[in-house]
Amino acid sequence: MPTLLVIEVSPRFDYSTSRKLTERFVAAWMAANPQGRVITRDLAKAPVPLVDFAWIGGAFMPADTHTAEMTAAIRVSDDLVAELKSADHLLIATPMFNFSIPAALKAWIDQIVRVGVTVGADNKGLLTGKRADIILATGGDFTPGSRVAGYNLASGYLTQVLGWIGITDVNITLAGRSVAGGVGETAIEALGATVEAAAVRATASAAAM
Repeated sequence: MPTLLVIEVSPRFDYSTSRKLTERFVAAWMAANPQGRVITRDLAKAPVPLVDFAWIGGAFMPADTHTAEMTAAIRVSDDLVAELKSADHLLIATPMFNFSIPAALKAWIDQIVRVGVTVGADNKGLLTGKRADIILATGGDFTPGSRVAGYNLASGYLTQVLGWIGITDVNITLAGRSVAGGVGETAIEALGATVEAAAVRATASAAAM
């Protein structure tokens, strides 16, 4: 049974371009995978903790030396990693904040990137065989060739960090100018078919493995 893990990030619950495009993606994915399972983790509704001193102790010290705080801190990471490992496909739907990603998404990434767990001591990613799709909603036009395309740090960072843990099959859909007047709805209309095709590609990719 294929599993899709959806990471929602936008705090604009009712007016979010990334969330509306996610709905289109998930509907297409479910149509192609009627027996599939969708897990949704909404980081805007339930943020994950930041990495702190207790987390570092839990991640790098032997388990038999853990304090109660270390055990509790690393359990969050263990649960998030297990959730990610259970998924065949990963969908991250996020806005761009100041050319990069929101703090809530960075906190999730910091929880799931762990030496010896998702990346080996030899710097090789351990979560191979998965596909990731990213819906990146932006208030400006950051598409290749635009005047500010080089300011888009989010796409490169997400591709790099997912590759670091072994997820190298990454597709990014840029949903630009999403908050300029009525352009958000236009973006949804224009890109709806694109994200639906991405969902089907993810399914076809898994079937070929």
